[in-house]
Amino acid sequence: MDDLSHCTVLVVDDTETNREILAATLDKDYEVSVATDGKSALEIIGEKTPDLVLLDIRMPGIDGYEVCRRLKADSNTRDIPVVFITGMNQVQDKTRGFKLGAVDYITKPFEIFEVKARVKTHLINTLAKKILEDRTINLEEEVKVRTRELSLTQEITIECIASLAETRDPETGGHIKRTKEYVRALAEHLKSHPKFSDFLDDETIDLLQMSAPLHDIGKVGVPDRILLSCEKLTPDDWETMKKHSVYGRDALLAAEAQLGENSFLRFAKEIAYSHHEKWDGTGYPQGLKGEEIPISGRLMALADVYDALISKRVYKLPMPHAKAVEIIKKDKGKHFDPDVVDAFLELEDKFRAFALRFADFDEEKTALRNPVDSQE
Repeated sequence: MDDLSHCTVLVVDDTETNREILAATLDKDYEVSVATDGKSALEIIGEKTPDLVLLDIRMPGIDGYEVCRRLKADSNTRDIPVVFITGMNQVQDKTRGFKLGAVDYITKPFEIFEVKARVKTHLINTLAKKILEDRTINLEEEVKVRTRELSLTQEITIECIASLAETRDPETGGHIKRTKEYVRALAEHLKSHPKFSDFLDDETIDLLQMSAPLHDIGKVGVPDRILLSCEKLTPDDWETMKKHSVYGRDALLAAEAQLGENSFLRFAKEIAYSHHEKWDGTGYPQGLKGEEIPISGRLMALADVYDALISKRVYKLPMPHAKAVEIIKKDKGKHFDPDVVDAFLELEDKFRAFALRFADFDEEKTALRNPVDSQE
């Protein structure tokens, strides 16, 4: 129904004279079909949905009230405007008709001009409603497209920044892809857990995955002689290295100040600052303990350590998956949130699959496939 000339009207009346008068009145402006009773009306509507039904009430078999009730009970026909046109003119008759969902009630004997005016009014309303619904759907689709584009832009920007930081770090590009997947897997698994369900909704999980690559962005502020060293760091150098969590937090805090507190960087800031905190309070930079540590930091902590263990570095060979799992199990309640460790243990096969998928070196793939005998 693009305009009124394309509208279809079904006239339902068991009196031939009434059908002929109504059809003759309306067929100059609309496509008109007729039915002689309720049963045939429902059959016609089942084959081709009209834009409006003019419906008598007193008819043999299925009466007009029942026809209206059935139309309104069916999701495919409930939106068809029904106008009763009947000799039943008592208040209770009209009340019943409107309660059943009719949009109008015309009593016989009817005036032709009144019928034409009311039919036109209801068809205009129906057409306007359809146009509005179509525009709403189009607008919603456009919003979805723009939202996806914005999200993709944010994600690509984050990965570019993180990749740039990785060029100064002995860690590799695969580390970014792997840790993103680890964090998402943990968050998805824990979102139904009573301790995490209020925090881990779908939007938050998306933002956590998007933000994970920036966890070590602060390493750009660490001198090369420390960051790239293959030797054990001196106490002073280690203190300098630990400052990368503060550098990262401060850089993201400055960016967030420009974008507003509700920016997508709010979790990146948390992760950068808190992913080296430990459950028992022995971590850095603040020495937070237990649930003082943001959930984002707790998830990132385990993801980061697991990946460090199974990855090749200039100063070490990759560790077998099974041994990495054992180390994390031993640190349950010490380094890591016990609930996050429990989730990891249920997801360990998925972790290994992600690690294999995004492995940077053949040695890593060998270690991941060999649960016991690979070297550390």
